[in-house]
Amino acid sequence: MAASISVDEKKQFVRWFLESYKLKRRECIWILNYMLSNDTLLTRTHFVEQAHYCPRAMMMSSVESEEAPFRFYKGSLMTADAERSFHELRLNPEEELYVQLNFPSYPPSPLYMSVLEENPYEPTDAVQVKKDALAAERIMEESLMAFQEEMLVKQIDEALDAGDRERFLKLTGALNAFVTKKEMECD
Repeated sequence: MAASISVDEKKQFVRWFLESYKLKRRECIWILNYMLSNDTLLTRTHFVEQAHYCPRAMMMSSVESEEAPFRFYKGSLMTADAERSFHELRLNPEEELYVQLNFPSYPPSPLYMSVLEENPYEPTDAVQVKKDALAAERIMEESLMAFQEEMLVKQIDEALDAGDRERFLKLTGALNAFVTKKEMECD
């Protein structure tokens, strides 16, 4: 873990999360509140994505998420038993714990981004898949914008050919607005 995130920052995030979201399982609230009261555990807790790759991990979901309500991973074992997992945390607070919280995070909360760490156990090919997906999304957006611009130009030409001044003015206004928006997004 390159950046060290303070216990106070983690506490602030967990409090915000508990106030902002309702969890699918009430035991998750107990676990998060226990984390707030145990600095040793919170020091060893890392908030990551794709936690299931980690040797000791916990995944919790808000009601808005489509993910499973709760999962705890230790080595190759996985359980959905939150009470058993709580006891594991209570008995071994000095072990590293990786936590994935599934909740609507778009746009990302500054508090969440301040505690989110890179997952050191995530396979590099999974990271590459994410990068490829982002690149593909960017290419799709650029293609869609080019198509929309091309269609506006075509419609403007048709309006000119038809001598439809009102439609021409409307479409050139739309094209100007589109170009301005595109330029602002590129900056």
